[in-house]
Amino acid sequence: MAHRVHWRKHHRIMAGVLIAVILIGGGLLMAQDKETLQLRSPLSADDPRFPDYLARLVGHPLTHGDAYQVHTDAHDAFPAMLATIDHARERVCFETYNYESGKAGEQFTTAFAAAAQRGVRVRLVLDAIGSKKLGRESIERLKSAGVSIGWINPLLGATIQHANYRTHRKALVVDGVVAFVGGMGVADQWLLDRNNVPPWRDTQVELRGPVVSDIEAAFNQNWILIGGIVEPEVAPTGPEPAGTGESIVVWSSRQGGVNELKLLDLLAIAAARHRVDIESPYLITDESSKWVIRDARQRGVRIRMLVDGDITDAIPVKYASRADYEALLQQGVEIAEYQPTMMHAKVAIIDDDLSIVGSANFDNRSLEMNDELNVAIFDRELAGRLRADFDRDLTRSKILRLDRWRARPLTKKTRDWLFSYFGEVF
Repeated sequence: MAHRVHWRKHHRIMAGVLIAVILIGGGLLMAQDKETLQLRSPLSADDPRFPDYLARLVGHPLTHGDAYQVHTDAHDAFPAMLATIDHARERVCFETYNYESGKAGEQFTTAFAAAAQRGVRVRLVLDAIGSKKLGRESIERLKSAGVSIGWINPLLGATIQHANYRTHRKALVVDGVVAFVGGMGVADQWLLDRNNVPPWRDTQVELRGPVVSDIEAAFNQNWILIGGIVEPEVAPTGPEPAGTGESIVVWSSRQGGVNELKLLDLLAIAAARHRVDIESPYLITDESSKWVIRDARQRGVRIRMLVDGDITDAIPVKYASRADYEALLQQGVEIAEYQPTMMHAKVAIIDDDLSIVGSANFDNRSLEMNDELNVAIFDRELAGRLRADFDRDLTRSKILRLDRWRARPLTKKTRDWLFSYFGEVF
């Protein structure tokens, strides 16, 4: 009898392991790229025709007359965002992955509730996983004030496939005239020291002008999917010009079956003729991004990548990222890991003309699976400001050298190699 019980237990364990292997293998198989995109651009990033060329290829309009203000870190961005909510007169649209209770959460909850109570239409799109730490008390307070909340892919009742798709967008639009996009969620890691770690390093950009209508359109697309009976608001005319910049708002929505963000990144690198600076906490390249980076290096483009270091919120992703470093360093790509805290900015600067800012990391999850929102911006002043931030961050980073990287212990190389097999789904 004991032998029979042991036999059953052994087979249950083996069956469980087999099922887990099948599920993991199936997930990895679904995440693999169906094809490798090999892109070159006949136009350089500084060609006057390139903005329209890029807009047509990614299928999103090019707006003119936009203005931008960079907010480096939450101590600068949060007060500006909160002040804009406080001055809202008609509507507030906010979509985010992270919204948590705490000091930062209390500030935004108070602002959203106050706006709703004075008659402003306030709508929030929140991710069911990323915002799971928003306490019930805060949720009830928002709803009692008249705030409408929609949740992306709640786990209860979700299929395995849908549970893996999240909204990672981070965008605030107020009255259809001002917007904020970038990497910042609403949580205390952006605002306070935690466990002797300073607030996260991040970038948020404030936008005004016709570009704001397209950012609001991205919000409305997800609101249609989760808001029940909705009447999407589309203004007959967009905001008046506020500057001289040109912008392309590119958003992906796995639920809607579209994703032009990857195409945007590949085309931007393909258009580079001098230098590419990429700031992203997570760096996981697939065959398409490997190809376009290698092709850029072969034509003499200087490529610098600034990523997070050992202070990270996703250590398995860090290990998977490091598996790519040797091949990139061998090609002459310059890689640095930020040291003081978690580096969470998502910024790319192409030559001196094009900047890309928003919520998407340079990894497969952002470019293939999540709902994301990036803005491609043609404005030399903005590119200069973002590059100055990049250069300052570089002084606080560890520069990786090929010979030293190759000399790492075999245990670390093996660990990174093993985690790299999961890079497509991280």
